[in-house]
Amino acid sequence: MKPRTHRSRTAALAVSATLLAGCASVSPDGLRSEVQALAQGRTAGVDAPALLAADAAAQAEAQAAIQRWLAEPLTADAAVRIALLNHPGLQARLAQLGVQDADRVRALTLPNPTLGLGRLVNGREREIERSLSFGLIDLVTLPWRSRWQEQALQQATLGAAQEVARRATDARRAWIAAVAAQQVLAAHERMHEAAEAGAELARRMAHVGHWSRLQQAREQAALAASAAQLAQARLAAGAAREELASALGLWGAAAQFTLPDRLPDLPAQPLPADGIETRALRERLDVQAARLALERTADRQGTSGIASVFGEIGLRYQRNTTTGRDAAARSDVQRGWELALPLPLFDWGGAASARARALTQQSAAELQHTALAARSEVRTRWLAYRTAWDLARQQADAVVPLRRAIQDETLLRYNGMLASVWDLLAEARASTAAVAQATQAQRDFWLADTDLQLAITAGPPGPMPGSATASLLPSSTSTAGH
Repeated sequence: MKPRTHRSRTAALAVSATLLAGCASVSPDGLRSEVQALAQGRTAGVDAPALLAADAAAQAEAQAAIQRWLAEPLTADAAVRIALLNHPGLQARLAQLGVQDADRVRALTLPNPTLGLGRLVNGREREIERSLSFGLIDLVTLPWRSRWQEQALQQATLGAAQEVARRATDARRAWIAAVAAQQVLAAHERMHEAAEAGAELARRMAHVGHWSRLQQAREQAALAASAAQLAQARLAAGAAREELASALGLWGAAAQFTLPDRLPDLPAQPLPADGIETRALRERLDVQAARLALERTADRQGTSGIASVFGEIGLRYQRNTTTGRDAAARSDVQRGWELALPLPLFDWGGAASARARALTQQSAAELQHTALAARSEVRTRWLAYRTAWDLARQQADAVVPLRRAIQDETLLRYNGMLASVWDLLAEARASTAAVAQATQAQRDFWLADTDLQLAITAGPPGPMPGSATASLLPSSTSTAGH
């Protein structure tokens, strides 16, 4: 009974391995549904739409939705949705995930057996050799390889979800920068109009002899400075609009969208710092990927040495026929099997086991480093967020109302003939400059808020010019001085 039991166990192992190999199949949507599930709650405060599939019907439906969003003033949520559906860089990353899924299925597919045929002839007989061989180790290790490939694909899916979150964040940041630049441009246009009125009035006053050339030159210098600032504001607004179009994957006629007139209002209260580090360690995709990498490496450590020594086990079945060349000769048939087993004479797997242990230690250290970096980054982003909120609130609640009150008092004094028209124009320019500074502070807050949300839920945001942290540093130029 023992040989029969051994044969039945061998057959059961072969059947189970074949079933595992047959169960591996390519995802119909290229794992986009899994990526979308992981990206939920991580796409800059917007519910992620169904990621664009490769079929023509889905692409046509997505383009129709994009046209509807572009027909109205572009909101931040609509910008994020357009970027997730239309950005070619994101589509390339999702297509790469489909390639990795196909590679996984290919790696889990059992290799084709090798058929060998030979014909040998001597003076008296003819021999026909037939053999069928395949790698036995691939069949035996299929359950483990299936688990390892699944873990590797989960890491790739986490990376794709992190890319989705970053693209959504880039779109929201670009929208905030474009709307703020448009607001600042409108303020500079009003300041330039006031400077033009002052310069024209100074020219007329000097022409009739009521003003000196020195006073006229001062107003002309103010007009030249205002014109330079207006040109810089127009350049900044145009560049920000192009950055937004690039972040959304738009070009040509589709890039002629309309933006809202102003940024959203500041929240009444800032986000508290309680629990953000714990939440980051729980939700960040890069921390999850590092933890999964450690599990995968530790799982493979136990079999590394054995696979190094016995990784080339092969099994071959032979059937040879020998026939004499005489007409009355009979044929002899030989059947049998052959097992190719490496002999561990030189390599006992010690180096492979040491390498596996070192890789496990490296993965554990990388997980710890990722967790520490996540905690530090979240704290830094929250400090930038809170500082930006304080500065923006100060500009909105104190500086701008104070400048408007000064402008109103100057107008009353002008009506009472206690202030000149030059005082009135100067206060108008100062008030408009305060509005521009408040807009920039409001922009910095929303940029810091976007970076904080990404740092909590997905991972480190990529460097981008004009970030909220950089804008909080002291600058050598100031609009208030003009």
